[in-house]
Amino acid sequence: MREIVLDTETTGFDPESGDRIVEIGAVELHNHMPTGRTFHEYINPQRPMPQSAFEVHGLGDDFLRDKPLFHLIAPAFVNFVQDAKLIIHNAAFDMKFINAELQFCKMPAIPWEQAIDTLAIARKRFPGSPATLDALCRRFGIDNSSRTLHGALLDSEILAEVYLELIGGRQPDFGLSTTDTSGQIQEVQSQWRPSARPTPLPPRITEEEAAAHDALIESMGDGALWKKQG
Repeated sequence: MREIVLDTETTGFDPESGDRIVEIGAVELHNHMPTGRTFHEYINPQRPMPQSAFEVHGLGDDFLRDKPLFHLIAPAFVNFVQDAKLIIHNAAFDMKFINAELQFCKMPAIPWEQAIDTLAIARKRFPGSPATLDALCRRFGIDNSSRTLHGALLDSEILAEVYLELIGGRQPDFGLSTTDTSGQIQEVQSQWRPSARPTPLPPRITEEEAAAHDALIESMGDGALWKKQG
């Protein structure tokens, strides 16, 4: 199974108002494992960079002036993506920009159903909790210390780790051949046992959440089940 973890940086929020993509970064996964293949391009948006956008990603007019236009990198991008599922944090934002750029190039749009939104997955798994990429890195103990500014390739690499945690972590590859009999498959699976993590996962609740829980238990009085020693 091939998946592409993808991120973009833009000049603003709305392609219909003239905002453009200035960076695309993508990381290839095969069976939920990084292959080492990536796609990364800076793009000349042919418009001035607003200060508000520059403060997010640090890509200014001087840096982008000699970068290729989107139509020059579009064929390579589409060839890299092909029909793989696109793993995107807040997919609606990136998909509307990508398809707007493809439309400018008179190229077919990427179907919306091809995208998997990790923001929606995170909100479903952790309702009421922050679901930004930084917040999810803190929750899963993922190092994002190099993320001083947004960057499409770096954010894609970080999102790949977050995505694997959101779906339950990397699954072991049994390395089974399609010619194996069902009895052999069952035998191999029955022999496999998960190994202990070399480093325990950090707590997944914040100090504020723990304090709120303790306050709730305290309000229940001395008869609360959680106060009884097991």
